[in-house]
Amino acid sequence: MLDPEVEARFKRIEDASLRQDGPKSLGDRRECQARVARLDDPHIRPLTALVQTIRSETGFGNGVPYFDPADGGVGARCLFLLEAPGRKAVLSGFVSRNNPDETAKNFLELNQAAGIPREQTVTWNVVPWYIGSGTKIRPAGRADVAAASGYLARLLTLLTGLKIVVFVGQKACMAEHDILRLLPAIKLITMPHPSPLFINRRRGNRVRILNVLQDVARLLANP
Repeated sequence: MLDPEVEARFKRIEDASLRQDGPKSLGDRRECQARVARLDDPHIRPLTALVQTIRSETGFGNGVPYFDPADGGVGARCLFLLEAPGRKAVLSGFVSRNNPDETAKNFLELNQAAGIPREQTVTWNVVPWYIGSGTKIRPAGRADVAAASGYLARLLTLLTGLKIVVFVGQKACMAEHDILRLLPAIKLITMPHPSPLFINRRRGNRVRILNVLQDVARLLANP
């Protein structure tokens, strides 16, 4: 039997770990800083360099959030593609399922429920820069996707083990042609956007998303 003090220490470590990968954990500035400190980790370094290139070439600066080092980075086998970063992603600095908003919370919990290993995934946007006014994001259009297509192509060359691309929401599907042109054998899957607006609209909508993610989990489990 462990000494009570040692047991308490393990409990504190466990609780801290849960907070780090818990819903909305990037609402904590300390956790944001901890992830910034990991941006040069080997699995994420090439993706960090890509973001810095986009920032420099487009002039969007911090409007282009980083890839989350808690994900699989260049080792990912599954790419989740959303539409464009929201305000919370810009504030935290990361495209992350740990961002302090309800959509990210839903995405995190549904991935966990489906049993998808996070280290096998990476999350990004077909338009990698913020396209809102500062208070409200506007929908991405085909011109936005076209302007960003070169950067998506660069990303795909970095994800050398990629097997699956999941379009999160119909807007992300605008990149389908560009992806198939570069990776004609890639497996493409479309899932509904896990926004509260969609999930709360009808009782079965959460299950619809979960079913898609369970299919993704089965594909990832198949070597």
